[in-house]
Amino acid sequence: MLLLSTAGCVKEISSDERLERDTRSVAVKDTPGIAELSKVTCDDTTDPLTKARNVNRPESDRLVDYVQLYASLKDRTHTFEDAMARNPDLSYREGSQALVSAKDTCIQQTADVRVEFETYLRELVDVPTVQEIKGGNTVTVARLDFATLRKAIETLDPDDREQLMQRVGAAEKRVATVPAAPEDTAAGGKRRGGK
Repeated sequence: MLLLSTAGCVKEISSDERLERDTRSVAVKDTPGIAELSKVTCDDTTDPLTKARNVNRPESDRLVDYVQLYASLKDRTHTFEDAMARNPDLSYREGSQALVSAKDTCIQQTADVRVEFETYLRELVDVPTVQEIKGGNTVTVARLDFATLRKAIETLDPDDREQLMQRVGAAEKRVATVPAAPEDTAAGGKRRGGK
C-alpha cells in the first residue's frame, strides 16, 4: 500500500509547477529586449536588391545576392517574431509601436524579396543550360554553377523543392554527358595539337 501511494505522489504536480518546468528553457531573460530589437531593421534592402537585380552581372553572383538577402531578412523577421512570442509585453508597452512597425516591415520585405527571388530561381531552373559554339561545335553548357542553384533552392525551400532539385540534377547530367564524348576526344585533341 505504501509503495502505491508513493508512486502516485511522484506523478502529481500542480499546474503552476508544470508551467514552470515547461517554460524554464525559454526564459524571457534570454529574449532580446527593446534596446536590442530597436537595432534590428529591414529598411536597408534597397542596395542589395538593386545589386541582385542587375542583369549585367553574372547569374551566379545575382543568385548568391538573392540568397544572402533573403536569408538575412528571414533571420531578422524570426528575431522579431521569436522575441515577441516569448515576451508578448514587447508588443504592448508604451513606445513599442516602432518595434511593431519594424517587425511588420521585416515581414513585408521578406515576402517581397521571396517573390522576386523565387521568380528568378524558377527562371534559372526552367532554363539551366545554354548552347554555345566551341571549336565549331554546338555545346550545351551550364548557365550557372549548379551548386549555387541547389543552395538557392534549399534556402528558398519551396513546396516543390524535390522536383526542382531533380530538374537541376537532370540538367547537370545533360551538361556532363553531352560535351564529354565529342569535345574531350575530338575537339580537345585538336586544340592541344594546334597549340
